[in-house]
Amino acid sequence: MKIISKLVIPLFLMALFPACNSHREQRIVVGSKNFTEQAVLGEIFAQLLEARTHLPVERRFYLAGSFICHQAILSGRIDLYPEYTGTALTAILKDPLERGEQAVYQRVKSEYEQRFQLTVGSALGFDNTFALEVRGDDARRLQLKTISQATQYTPQWRAGFGYEFMERADGYKGLAATYDLRFKEPPRIMDLGLLARALKEKQVDLAVGNATDGLIPALDLFVLADDKHYFPPYEAVPVIREETLRAHPEVGTALAELAGKISDQEMQQLNYAVDGQHRDLKSVAHEFLQKKGLVR
Repeated sequence: MKIISKLVIPLFLMALFPACNSHREQRIVVGSKNFTEQAVLGEIFAQLLEARTHLPVERRFYLAGSFICHQAILSGRIDLYPEYTGTALTAILKDPLERGEQAVYQRVKSEYEQRFQLTVGSALGFDNTFALEVRGDDARRLQLKTISQATQYTPQWRAGFGYEFMERADGYKGLAATYDLRFKEPPRIMDLGLLARALKEKQVDLAVGNATDGLIPALDLFVLADDKHYFPPYEAVPVIREETLRAHPEVGTALAELAGKISDQEMQQLNYAVDGQHRDLKSVAHEFLQKKGLVR
């Protein structure tokens, strides 16, 4: 199986990304992972670059998970994409868990430059940590506030997790060991976009999603506090090829304007506009940039 996977992954990447043409250096390709928040951020990046640099911008969104995006930027198939510092630390660098925001950011920034010739831009302003979610009714009925308080009930609960969360160093195994989590049956592995509704519809009783998921308030879900501080910070940042910045330094200048511009609440509202209200992605991104005074 290992031999097959080594053959399949490169073929998948070749099929996913068409070959570069002679005009490749005259355009910027923005990528994203395969969930709503990533597409929203990718569209914000793209529209800002179109307004500030006047370079043609190509969008390649929903490129599966962290590994595919990382391989795409290393191969030059995309020029930049949004990433999270905790994900970069654990899933890409495979480094031990750290907790301080600045320590994690500096570690990731330094290692990405040295190992990959990638620049990690300034943090966008929000932290999209993993969130252990339960139904609001259950949280109120059982008076739950923290993960530790929920552990007495989890042996009777069914859990639902995303694919990456089951495999990552900052994922299920470490979380279960830290909190001594046990469930009624093995966790269900589901797409991130399905977890919140599966929880609301009582297909599962606890789900691990993203803290900035717009459906959390919309579906009356409750996020249990990580009272043992298991998860590292997951500050959102742009990751950009150094080669791209050398050819087009204005790209870095433009993206720097987003530093600290998106709060946790604002990101959640942007996600809800797309997932909950089913609004057009481009319109949502444009309205946000207008509100911040970054485009007309």
